[in-house]
Amino acid sequence: MTIDKLEVSAYTIPTDLPEGDGTLDWNRTTLVLVQASGESETGIGYTYADTATARLIRDKLTQVVQGREAGDIPALWKEMQIQTRNLGSSGIVAMAISAVDSALWDLKARVLGLPLCKLLGMARDRIAVYGSGGFTSYSMAELQRQLGGWADQGIRWVKMKVGKQPERDPERVEAARNAIGKTTGLFVDANGAYQKKEALRLADSFQAWDVAWFEEPVSSNDLEGLHLIRNLAPPSMEIAAGEYGYTDFYFRRMIAAGAVDVLQADITRCGGLTGFLRVAALAEANSIPLSAHCAPLLHLHPACSIGAFRHAEYFHDHVRIERMFFDGVPLPEKGFLKPDLAQPGLGVVFKQIDASKYENRF
Repeated sequence: MTIDKLEVSAYTIPTDLPEGDGTLDWNRTTLVLVQASGESETGIGYTYADTATARLIRDKLTQVVQGREAGDIPALWKEMQIQTRNLGSSGIVAMAISAVDSALWDLKARVLGLPLCKLLGMARDRIAVYGSGGFTSYSMAELQRQLGGWADQGIRWVKMKVGKQPERDPERVEAARNAIGKTTGLFVDANGAYQKKEALRLADSFQAWDVAWFEEPVSSNDLEGLHLIRNLAPPSMEIAAGEYGYTDFYFRRMIAAGAVDVLQADITRCGGLTGFLRVAALAEANSIPLSAHCAPLLHLHPACSIGAFRHAEYFHDHVRIERMFFDGVPLPEKGFLKPDLAQPGLGVVFKQIDASKYENRF
């Protein structure tokens, strides 16, 4: 099971509408794709990052992986960490390693002829998802149409962005609640836009519309602030963060600080599938549920193997790109995603021709 070739490419895709959250606006998204080949099979992995991530993979990580044993993923993961030591352990470095690691796991499962979830061992046969979008750049009508559409599909929870104009957030949250009805769970995500006292004030006001989840009310680096808000927020409102966690050490500090009710991790940032499983072990050992951030296709199979898993984010931008770039992407059924056990690996095929018009040179 030798890894014969590691290839990397990058694609920039315009959004269907302008998107924004509490701290950032954007109109395009870049996907960095890794393809690891061996034994006449090709595994895929990817991250949502900058083309600089692709250059790092090409210039630094390809030499670590090519020619090595495809089954030795823990050793390769460690070696990639060592070879990038002087470049830092977070950000671009972590996302590069994440994309390569995920491709290696997909390759291993394909060579063995197994769905990835079967290779890992299954704890469940499907995962719950929550619809995610509700961007601050949306009009009220666009906000209600998107969130209401997910509720009509039977998705049990939906999430909207807040924080760009705090004075308007109660009005927007009320509009969202009116669109989804009383029985669908409503989540809000500030992306760290609020100050501590401001976040507490808004948490109290959001309670009137049964907001059950408050994500990154303050910066995810402010663990003391998250701890304060977790202690003082309405008891029915869970505090969540972790999407910007790149290393085990960050997640350990977040747990030790008592910063969250639900821990989030992103397989495209936290070290790929290997890193994601390490975070899951930390969460389970500390009796904290784990939720997957974005990239639902990559999270589906590993999430089926995790005991303390809560749900995955069905993020509008990434769902759209995954459907554009891959054949075989599963669709939610009554609020759940289910892996195709008849297909090996992640169960999808990269649509090279469709993707080529978005490809970047680097």
